Amino acid sequence: MKLDATMMANTSNDDNDTSVITETKPKTKRPPMYKVMLLNDDFTPMEFVVLVLERFFGLNHAQAFEIMLTVHKKGLAVVGVFSHEIAETKVGQVMDFARRHQHPLQCTMEKEE
Repeated sequence: MKLDATMMANTSNDDNDTSVITETKPKTKRPPMYKVMLLNDDFTPMEFVVLVLERFFGLNHAQAFEIMLTVHKKGLAVVGVFSHEIAETKVGQVMDFARRHQHPLQCTMEKEE
């Protein structure tokens, strides 16, 4: 860009102002993340748990089967880590789906440390 004489006159520093403006960016913290977990029970069929994992967490059949086995053997498994809003939505979706199909499957969330 070429400056003409009028622009240069407007940008001259006739008042000898020597103050410097520094702009500081506020540090933004990452939002807390939440673990979504499935809990084992003695009534929900394993196939239903696999279906839930595929449908609501986008897992392929092999991944869903492995996590279902972990839930079955260990009593619970983390199925994903999400922002608060997404975790809350997934928990609600799973719980609603389980109730509609008359299964006692429990899905919870807790803040990741």
